[in-house]
Amino acid sequence: MAEVVNMPRLSDTMEEGTVAKWHKKVGDKVSEGDLLAEIETDKATMDFEAFQEGVLLHIGVEEGATAAVDSILAILGEKGEDISSYLNGDGSSDKKEQSEEKADSSESEKKEVSEKASKEETKEDKSTSDSSARLKASPLAKKLAEDKGIDIKKVKGSGEGGRIVKTDIENYKESASGSVKVTLASAEESYEEVAVSQMRKTIAKRLAESKFSAPHFYLTMDIDMDAAIAARKSINEVAETKVSFNDLVLKATAVALKKHPKVNSSWLGDKIRYNHHVHIGVAVAVDEGLLVPVVRNADLKGLNTINAEVKEFAEKARNKKLQPSDWEGNTFTISNLGMFGIEEFTAIVNPPDSCILAIGAIKAVPVVKNGAVVPGNVMRVTLSCDHRVVDGATGSAFLQTVKGILENPLSLLL
Repeated sequence: MAEVVNMPRLSDTMEEGTVAKWHKKVGDKVSEGDLLAEIETDKATMDFEAFQEGVLLHIGVEEGATAAVDSILAILGEKGEDISSYLNGDGSSDKKEQSEEKADSSESEKKEVSEKASKEETKEDKSTSDSSARLKASPLAKKLAEDKGIDIKKVKGSGEGGRIVKTDIENYKESASGSVKVTLASAEESYEEVAVSQMRKTIAKRLAESKFSAPHFYLTMDIDMDAAIAARKSINEVAETKVSFNDLVLKATAVALKKHPKVNSSWLGDKIRYNHHVHIGVAVAVDEGLLVPVVRNADLKGLNTINAEVKEFAEKARNKKLQPSDWEGNTFTISNLGMFGIEEFTAIVNPPDSCILAIGAIKAVPVVKNGAVVPGNVMRVTLSCDHRVVDGATGSAFLQTVKGILENPLSLLL
């Protein structure tokens, strides 16, 4: 008996999937465990294996097409088996015929419009030719045009009935210059439209829900990074792996979250969850949008381990190899645009977190130390908070702890 294979839900936020590639075609034998297709979710492109055996009798979603979760992806059964009952109400054939009829109608309309336009162009060309033959210009204008080497047929007359007069010839140089500009400005408009990917659809939906349902407020603070710069330099002189400023920020944030569990929290509607574990999501930019893999128990990991995990996540994200276990379970998120030279920005809270920390670039600026103005290095950070969970004083205390750790990074070793 035939079995329907539905579009699977491959992530907790997936509502529809796009078939990136079929590994089987209609008529092929399929065994349990065979790779059936590659499906693009809102987070990654994932392999989908068959859980049934049989012959592939029907493909419900062609390559590149999108369908909702639980819709018919394929039908497996015995060779030659009648599956019409499974497809009742699908209306594919009717839709196809209607589409073809509409296309035929459209083509006929285009042909009629084209023929009419062609006749009008012919008529216009004839009219222009007749007009050229009856060119009206004053004798003085004709003489002046000849002396200046101007093709009088190209001059637009301003006299009665379009008659070309002396002034038209005298001003033609300006008109000619202007006509060149018009020619340059008349280049065809063009654009490109690209279908919205599953990832971008989910980003749009989740962040819109967060922005317009969670009351955001923002706390910005400058952090003196001189000590962090010196500490990183010393670490990288002896360490096999070169740690980044992002690794230092992530570690400092993890330690601070352990001390401020109210920031390491989630709004659940009728209750607030205060997480005792620290799982930090790290925003990673990819071509289609943004992915947030999670460094788990970041407060318990060393800088080298954090560095290795973030690099691995970034590589997997670019190659669409992240798995659900890589991006689920975050309790806090960090978004760092400092490497792009962005000095300050605000980020949208990434559900289910109640806060996200936006990291700006380290900037060389004059600072006051011991009563004197000296060169310094400052990094500006902004904490976006869900006011349903975190109040201003709570968020400020958390930022003070982050600041204290980065300005005295040796405390990370304690």
